[in-house]
Amino acid sequence: MFVNSNGYNLGVREDEVVVNDVDLPPWAKKPEDFVRINRMALESEFVSCQLHQWIDLVFGYKQRGPEAVRALNVFHYLTYEGSVNLDSITDPVLREIPEAYFIRDPHTFLLTKDFIKAMEAQIQNFGQTPSQLLIEPHPPRSSAMHLCFLPQSPLMFKDQMQQDVIMVLKFPSNSPVTHVAANTLPHLTIPAVVTVTCSRLFAVNRWHNTVGLRGAPGYSLDQAHHLPIEMDPLIANNSGVNKRQITDLVDQSIQINAHCFVVTADNRYILICGFWDKSFRVYSTETGKLTQIVFGHWDVVTCLARSESYIGGDCYIVSGSRDATLLLWYWSGRHHIIGDNPNSSDYPAPRAVLTGHDHEVVCVSVCAELGLVISGAKEGPCLVHTITGDLLRALEGPENCLFPRLISVSSEGHCIIYYERGRFSNFSINGKLLAQMEINDSTRAILLSSDGQNLVTGGDNGVVEVWQACDFKQLYIYPGCDAGIRAMDLSHDQRTLITGMASGSIVAFNIDFNRWHYEHQNRY
Repeated sequence: MFVNSNGYNLGVREDEVVVNDVDLPPWAKKPEDFVRINRMALESEFVSCQLHQWIDLVFGYKQRGPEAVRALNVFHYLTYEGSVNLDSITDPVLREIPEAYFIRDPHTFLLTKDFIKAMEAQIQNFGQTPSQLLIEPHPPRSSAMHLCFLPQSPLMFKDQMQQDVIMVLKFPSNSPVTHVAANTLPHLTIPAVVTVTCSRLFAVNRWHNTVGLRGAPGYSLDQAHHLPIEMDPLIANNSGVNKRQITDLVDQSIQINAHCFVVTADNRYILICGFWDKSFRVYSTETGKLTQIVFGHWDVVTCLARSESYIGGDCYIVSGSRDATLLLWYWSGRHHIIGDNPNSSDYPAPRAVLTGHDHEVVCVSVCAELGLVISGAKEGPCLVHTITGDLLRALEGPENCLFPRLISVSSEGHCIIYYERGRFSNFSINGKLLAQMEINDSTRAILLSSDGQNLVTGGDNGVVEVWQACDFKQLYIYPGCDAGIRAMDLSHDQRTLITGMASGSIVAFNIDFNRWHYEHQNRY
């Protein structure tokens, strides 16, 4: 809205300056900065702590009466709800009175034609006061400013020296952990960190919600001494490996990586691709048994992704293939299948077919909130499609950014793309390149914090790094691990980062994005 992107002729000012893009204040170098900084201000703790006072003035007890007078919050009497109802003036004679006529006493007057016009003009130009919803003070919003003084606050670290590494969990198998899915919400039947290795041995590692405010959902004093992740007993005891091993044959040319797997939000099913018959398949994590085979592509399926889940567990699944297309599917949380009808013998049909790539699709991300799918092929630009299948635009990377490998999208509409040889780009959803960087690591996993402000990366060097997403400013480097990082995910509360390692172990890190937040650094 601040950029004349269509190049319209908007005229010339009196000082002969051509009217074009909106002039920005000195603190905003570009329109994206202006929007981002304004958002930061509106979402800041200072504003959060004053919100109830604004509600009192506009909708609450300070809207009318003595409190409004005390708060200097009094407006023209015609703006208040109920003071005038133009629709009720139906008498045509009243509307046609030729001259002003008032009954001159302090309480009543006769509406005249000119006065009606004046009222209409007043309302059209100055608006009307909203309905008064509250007659008592609105309570203040709970904020990090208040919570930071409580014991074991999840929002602020009182001790900045808290250990970076919480725990290391080594699986009996030495196969690299190539996928990590942390579905840890307390209301789940099994809050867990699901891991899948290169040899397609999966583990459902129970999650203990040990971090949180006393009394908050999921917090238990009994659990307080536990480590957050408990190894899957079937893997630890080596007793039920047959229930955890996917034995169906994959295509020999497929390189097993994080994109080959998707875990449903309830931890009950794993979707796996790469099979020689051009299908992807659904397996129960409880039994390890195959529950559904999904066909639709003309060549081997090379990558999968799922959107955030709706209430009930429904979500979108996107599959990408060597046939250079993507298919959008719907996962039914109620029936635990792709598609809507569990009784149908027919194979489910995709919701949309996404085309435009010239090569094998290697990475994809889908955001239900934005209604967008962003995908990358072996080479060429990444493409942005709607979930109905329309191609919106291509994200043309800078020079030498030709081979996209990882994609992460925030609900704010920013898209981080990792290209081969350590190159990163940040695009707006409108296709504008906002920032780029190059690092000395072959990155294998990236993820964005839930607010889209921070980027976490890990790769063959075994180092987790945290960056500011908008400009790739480095915020933190964790201690190096003794093996490469292959996969990553965050717990539901954004307080624990779990990485899958090439050595066959997982590492849980303490992470607190608040400590890199500008307000936290300035105030605490």
